[in-house]
Amino acid sequence: MNVKLKIFSGIGALFFTGQALAQNVKNDTVPTEKSIAEVVVLGYSRTTTKAKSNEAVTTVGAETLENRPNVSFLNSLQGAAPGITVNSMSGSPGSGKFNILIRGLSSLNASTDPLYVIDGLISSGTQFRNLNAEDIASVSVLKDAQATAVYGNRGANGVVVINTKNARYNSGLKINYNALSSFSTFPKPSYNTANAKEFLQIQKNYGAGEGNLLTQAQIDNWAGADTDWGKEFFQTGMSQSHNLGFRFGGENVAVYSSLGYQDVEGIMKSTDFKRFTFRNNITGKSSNGRFTYNSQLAASYSRRHQFDEETNTAINANVVQNPLFGSLMGRPTISPYRYANGRGLFAAIGTNTAGNNALVLSDIINGGIRNRFTEMGVLANLNLNYKLTDYLSIGNKVGVDYKNSDRVLARDPNGFLSLAVAVPSGIPYGGSETMNNTSDLTFSNVTNITFNKSFGLHTLTAAAYMDYLKVHWQFKQQTQNGLDPINWKFGAGTGYVPFNTATPTLYLPAVSGRQINGGTLAYFGTLDYDYDGKYGIAGVVRRDGSYRFLPANRWETFWSASARWNIDKESFMENTNFRMLKLRFSAGTTGNQNLGVPADNTNPLTLNASNYLDYYGTTLTASSFMGLPGYLMSNLSNTQLRWEKVTQYNAGLDFAYKFVEGNIDVYRKVTSRMFNDLVVSAPAGPPSTINTTTKFIRGNNGEMENKGIEALLRFNVINNDNVKFSVFVNGAYNKNEIISLDREDTTGDFVNVVGGPAYQWHLYPYIGVNSANGNQQFLDINGAITETPVAEDRRLTGKSYLPKFTGGFGFNAEYNGFFLDTLFSFQQGGWIYDNFYQWQMTPAYAGANYNVSADLLNAWTPTNTSANVPSLSASNIGREGQSDRFLYRSDFIRLKNISLGYSFTRNQLGNLPISGFKIFAQAENLITWSDWKGYDPEPMNRYSLNIFPNAKTVSVGFNVEF
Repeated sequence: MNVKLKIFSGIGALFFTGQALAQNVKNDTVPTEKSIAEVVVLGYSRTTTKAKSNEAVTTVGAETLENRPNVSFLNSLQGAAPGITVNSMSGSPGSGKFNILIRGLSSLNASTDPLYVIDGLISSGTQFRNLNAEDIASVSVLKDAQATAVYGNRGANGVVVINTKNARYNSGLKINYNALSSFSTFPKPSYNTANAKEFLQIQKNYGAGEGNLLTQAQIDNWAGADTDWGKEFFQTGMSQSHNLGFRFGGENVAVYSSLGYQDVEGIMKSTDFKRFTFRNNITGKSSNGRFTYNSQLAASYSRRHQFDEETNTAINANVVQNPLFGSLMGRPTISPYRYANGRGLFAAIGTNTAGNNALVLSDIINGGIRNRFTEMGVLANLNLNYKLTDYLSIGNKVGVDYKNSDRVLARDPNGFLSLAVAVPSGIPYGGSETMNNTSDLTFSNVTNITFNKSFGLHTLTAAAYMDYLKVHWQFKQQTQNGLDPINWKFGAGTGYVPFNTATPTLYLPAVSGRQINGGTLAYFGTLDYDYDGKYGIAGVVRRDGSYRFLPANRWETFWSASARWNIDKESFMENTNFRMLKLRFSAGTTGNQNLGVPADNTNPLTLNASNYLDYYGTTLTASSFMGLPGYLMSNLSNTQLRWEKVTQYNAGLDFAYKFVEGNIDVYRKVTSRMFNDLVVSAPAGPPSTINTTTKFIRGNNGEMENKGIEALLRFNVINNDNVKFSVFVNGAYNKNEIISLDREDTTGDFVNVVGGPAYQWHLYPYIGVNSANGNQQFLDINGAITETPVAEDRRLTGKSYLPKFTGGFGFNAEYNGFFLDTLFSFQQGGWIYDNFYQWQMTPAYAGANYNVSADLLNAWTPTNTSANVPSLSASNIGREGQSDRFLYRSDFIRLKNISLGYSFTRNQLGNLPISGFKIFAQAENLITWSDWKGYDPEPMNRYSLNIFPNAKTVSVGFNVEF
């Protein structure tokens, strides 16, 4: 991909576009770029010009997204725009685990995902694995209140507006085909994991495990297995993608159509992703231009295999069920898995999993546990607009976003884990299979009337809207325990052992289901006034209603107001080198109604749908009265539950001076009425006495502030016909602080307290090794050195997993058809607790035959008193768990993308029946500079467990246009 980030900075918007196929030789290249740059896309398909935009908006062009191997376009946004933090939480192909923040964390317990809008209609998605990035024309990030208040109850976390490609009127048929082949490898950690000899030596030094049973000579001359489990679990993933696009346009109609196919093999064995997409976008108008319409129809199908840990947090730390532990914790002195299935492994080791966890995990990736997801999606909308007069128009946009996904999760009856459960219990048939289905239908309708008229030097635009959204969500699931290996086939529903009254608890199937119907309704108006292109004011007032709250709190009003001053239009700026200089200011409010954090593939509008209701659930447990079904209180209502509210202020400067262009924004954003648990009953005493018997209800209390600065600069150093060279950099600083809370709970290792950042680490300091006895040393609450710290010695660190600085930089170079483009991304200021390294540095795990770090060979001994690793027999091992010993910075600078290629000119193509041809090689995540020891510093999480690393990917491809 040619990641060429040309920035059209200007009044409120910076456009990042790049080199499209053979554009450098087309006659219409310059006017095409100019027309793109002059348009700023806002909410509800509203557009304005750069000069007349009051909003803080950054737009990423199609060329930043095209020809890259990423399944989701979200991966390609990292480092491309200031103010939006993009972290992929998993490198599993097609994963939905993303952490996307616009101007910081806006809530402690509610959803922090931005709102996504596709072609003017609100999307129910948060991961977009089924949206083909090759179909995207631009992605606009709406950040300040003036840009987001138009979305009212859903705009609190910022808005990402996605516009797909269209054809132009009066254009001939153009056919584009691009192909990409990719090779992905895993990044190597810096844990210094022990090989066989080192592992045995650590065991002998510790005095436990198989190494303790060997002589020193036997260890020194070890000729047995020395397995690199990384090679057994990881692989070079091979991927390919193919896209075919058609564009044509007549006098009154234009059509864009595309077909896409992507096949991605994961860097961990047994993970993969396949996707098929189709899109058809039509734009049309009447002969007199008064009636216009456009429609978008997209259909998609995807299938992926992923580990159960991807969505099952219960096995995050399970060393025999989570394959992510296999490569680092596998005992190197045993041979790799070479069994036909789990029966051979069970015959060899029985239920003895200690030290054999890598074999058990190998059985999982070889079919012992299978986990398949399929997802079908249809996104369709129709937009009609009619001009009643030259200045008055009416319009309506209606759309449907439908997703249907199936999951099949099974423990193969021949798998080791199935046998390890069934055989010792005398169960004839082991294994289980769970099938579930999720159906999600979101219906949207937006009606508007717009007045737009100029009076001399004055231009006034006023519009009124009604926005209706309805979601119908349904989930159903069945589980069968007991599978007959003779005729069971994964996902076919065969081989189920029938229920038997003689063994009523063994093969009893289980079924469950849920259904939610919910919606929102809003009325709002917008007003924009411009005087002579020099001054402008704008405002939004929106009245929102949501099904989530009782009638008394169901409606809320949100608003924004903004102003701009185009200084470069003033007479005193004549004959200067400023092409652009503008000040803008905005203030306003938005809301958040999503009372929980949505899981992958979950519509956020369906979360916690009944928090305002008293409702009961059924129970049939040992504690039930006489074993009979009964009812219990499942939820205690809070009649005062209301929206979270975000108030934001923004000041910005946009400029273009000679060969330099860019913008700067300063903002303050305050979240009030945060969703928090309110204590309704608790034991007497201080907060530390609150325990599991405490009863809570979800309510509103507390305030949190995010304030910061964003900047973007581009230097167009050389710009002539044969040579072009430019350098760009963007960055953002955000400070997060809790302003108020009704209740501060300081009982955990990370806490939320007034005056500190969200999820602040609450630990006692680790200061090193006692050279006299090899014990760990810490500081108690009074600052004195201690070897026996207690929980009360913990103190606030001011550190959080949230980064303070994020951004990107790079350069774009062209020379006679050759191009070289780079994009670096960075983040700084976050702190993550490295559990994995803690495990690697725990000698007891070596004694239990789990692999550890060779750093333990440098542990303190009576003859090695200067060591920085505690004694393997230190009396206070385990007390480091509440210390900052394994708290590390997650800072990194990453070469996110580098692309090298050549675009052929028309003259070079001669009489070939093609109008453009480009070949290129590119790499994704090629180099990462970081002090982080693990596989990947990018996933923004409090702990390092359960991280599927993002891959290094090298690709070759070509684009051809007919």
